[in-house]
Amino acid sequence: MKIAVLGLGRMGRAVAHRLQDGGHDLTVWNRTAGRGDDLVTAGAIEAHSPGQAVADADVAISSLANDDAVRDLALGSGGLLAQFGPRPYVDASTISPSLSRELADRSSHFVALPILGAPQAVRDGQATYLAGGDAGVIDGLEPVFDSLGGKVKRYDRPEKASTAKLAVNLMLLSGIVTVAEALTVGRSGGLTDDQLTDLLGDSPMLAPGLKNRFAALVDGAGPTWWTTVLAAKDARLATEVALAGGKELRLAPVVRDLFQAAADEGFDDEDIVAVVDLYR
Repeated sequence: MKIAVLGLGRMGRAVAHRLQDGGHDLTVWNRTAGRGDDLVTAGAIEAHSPGQAVADADVAISSLANDDAVRDLALGSGGLLAQFGPRPYVDASTISPSLSRELADRSSHFVALPILGAPQAVRDGQATYLAGGDAGVIDGLEPVFDSLGGKVKRYDRPEKASTAKLAVNLMLLSGIVTVAEALTVGRSGGLTDDQLTDLLGDSPMLAPGLKNRFAALVDGAGPTWWTTVLAAKDARLATEVALAGGKELRLAPVVRDLFQAAADEGFDDEDIVAVVDLYR
């Protein structure tokens, strides 16, 4: 297939590499040029505008930071939906369910495809994809899913896929804060990092998603998979979804404020484990 990938952040690049390795003809675009040099070296075409990227594409996939970026790409002046017509437009960003609903109202060929897993999980073919949209359109994306690997969970509406992603993200973010506070309790009571690692590292209370980041939480260093800024945004979106449904969350606003505080302290481009530095 001819596929356009729009947005070459950590996740967008991982998706693009999987699709390229799967033999698809790739055109890539990023707001900052040069992010796709290695993809271009391997045969991809780098476009200078979204319109150029999707001109000949069978499918367009965007992976962007937030609602504003997706809205500008898809619905702005000369937006993607106006140019792309009846071809599938897939958004892999973590955005609000309300925006996913709006995009679906504008195009019956829109599919929300938020991703569960770190960029490396995408590269390894082990991520989970939450596909929300028209069943026939999703069926037509099988060549994309075959190349991406991993699992696909399907939803009949895009906004449900976006909601599912926010629910999972909130669980992980809340868990990160809980581990950071457990470490703080242990250290405050005189336990060493080695003792805490021995105590908590293999604990049945530590979920698999948290184990991936446990060592980084202990020593405060590790690869950046998901920044504190984006974490605060996702916790905010989760809070807003509940409020729209008439429910007030108690924990999510605290989690949101903690990750925002970490970002404001200068950790805005660092991984979510940087929240532990608020307790040092």
